[in-house]
Amino acid sequence: MAERLRSSPPPSERWGRRWAGVLVAVAVAGVHGCVGVNVLDRMARWARDQDAPARMEVTYVREMAPATPPAVAPAPAAEPARPRPHRAAVPKTPASAPPSARTVASSAPASAALPASEPPGSTVAEPAELAASDSQGNADAAGPALPPPAASAPVIAQAASGTGAPFEWPVSTRMRYQLTGYYRGPVTGSAQVEWIRAGVHYQVHLDLVIGPSLTPIVTRSLSSDGQITPQGLVPQRYDQDTKVLLYERNRLTIGFEPGTVILANGERRGGPPGVQDTASQFVQLSYLFGTRPERLRVGQSVEIALALPRRVGRWTYDVVDEEVLYTAFGPLPSVHVQPRADSVQPGELSAQIWFAPQLRYLPVRLRIQQDPQTYVDLVIDKLPELAAEPVDAGTR
Repeated sequence: MAERLRSSPPPSERWGRRWAGVLVAVAVAGVHGCVGVNVLDRMARWARDQDAPARMEVTYVREMAPATPPAVAPAPAAEPARPRPHRAAVPKTPASAPPSARTVASSAPASAALPASEPPGSTVAEPAELAASDSQGNADAAGPALPPPAASAPVIAQAASGTGAPFEWPVSTRMRYQLTGYYRGPVTGSAQVEWIRAGVHYQVHLDLVIGPSLTPIVTRSLSSDGQITPQGLVPQRYDQDTKVLLYERNRLTIGFEPGTVILANGERRGGPPGVQDTASQFVQLSYLFGTRPERLRVGQSVEIALALPRRVGRWTYDVVDEEVLYTAFGPLPSVHVQPRADSVQPGELSAQIWFAPQLRYLPVRLRIQQDPQTYVDLVIDKLPELAAEPVDAGTR
């Protein structure tokens, strides 16, 4: 008995061993938990990547030739109003003055290439279907169901400008840009925008490369996939893929359902009719200006509902200036459109856009900015490239 007592460890040592065992068990469980979380995260990303729409491949065979857009017919003269002594005339509320134009290199005014329209300063009211949720994206009620897509491949929308000229969506188009900007110092690179359509199925891709093409500092791809309707584009999915040198790739997805937007974190928000994503907005604005050229006059503004990774908000774009861009293929008249400051929240990407009426109102310059010290400026460096025909409508 005395020998057994002498060989037994003291109580403090026994408790120390028990706590050491508990700590080892906790550490093992923590390691397994971290591994499990990492595995689940990788599985989720793999599933998301597997579910992503395949990028449609297109062969471009010719260049788009600049052409003067059709002029907008002036509004018919109103008949003289008969005197009504018992009803006082109500004066129109003057439109607010647009923000000052941003100074860039410019030359002769672009008015000669722009369609005649209403005098500057008039306000064009947006259709009710473009009404969006509040700027914080806190809409709780789902909006009405989106309209069904058209059945035929060449989707035509009647211009609402009074000309009666129809709008036909262009065949698949690729635009290439020279990139300059600032990211921890001055940067250069390249970019391209692709508009691809197969019947009523469309894709828009914006690809940015900062730095050398073989060893880029940053690459970012923005992709929108959805349907073409008589009211414009109806996105169904948005994917954003960013890779910064020496950092892990970052990917996010936004989903669209009738009346609902599924944000990148999985939250569901009200999705107003006409809502666009970061990539589709460029083509949707081209569509709006193509069907209503008078909207692209200095002093006008356009509202658009925009789904961003963390919110759904209403953005207002003001037409601020007419400018001539000096490109590799010659001077190109353009119209400068920029978002109002109160549309953008800190840390969000915003884009100033220059549209060219002579190139079917396509965006020929984009200045995409995250903050004053982080931006890229894209200027078209060759004429847009066109596919021969729309790709197979069954390709998805």
